[in-house]
Amino acid sequence: MSGWLDNSVLSVLEKGLKASSLRQKVLADNVANVDTPGFKRSDVDFQLALNDALGSALSLKTTVPKHITRVGAENQSIVQTDRSTSFRNDSNNVDIDREMANVAENGLYYNALTRTISSQLGILRMVIK
Repeated sequence: MSGWLDNSVLSVLEKGLKASSLRQKVLADNVANVDTPGFKRSDVDFQLALNDALGSALSLKTTVPKHITRVGAENQSIVQTDRSTSFRNDSNNVDIDREMANVAENGLYYNALTRTISSQLGILRMVIK
């Protein structure tokens, strides 16, 4: 976003939508590979995504060199693969019920974000009028 729409609230919401969209792709990949031997499920690490969104939108101001700076996971991947479990003999660890619950949860989260963005834009529209 640019110009007059460029504020920290909309920036965080936009990054939340991107993270939710990425999670939807990862979950769809898990569901598509439910019967693939040796496939390991992946998911988006929400904490890393939140730190990434908040860290760039709400930067910390340090006035003394001894202040604590942002401790982040800049070099870590937001998509994490679970290699520690296996539910079946073919080493696949995708549980379709769990994945579908995660898809539903992610859909609710995405809808909440879009409603919040719509509300923010409605406020801006009201101010303009």
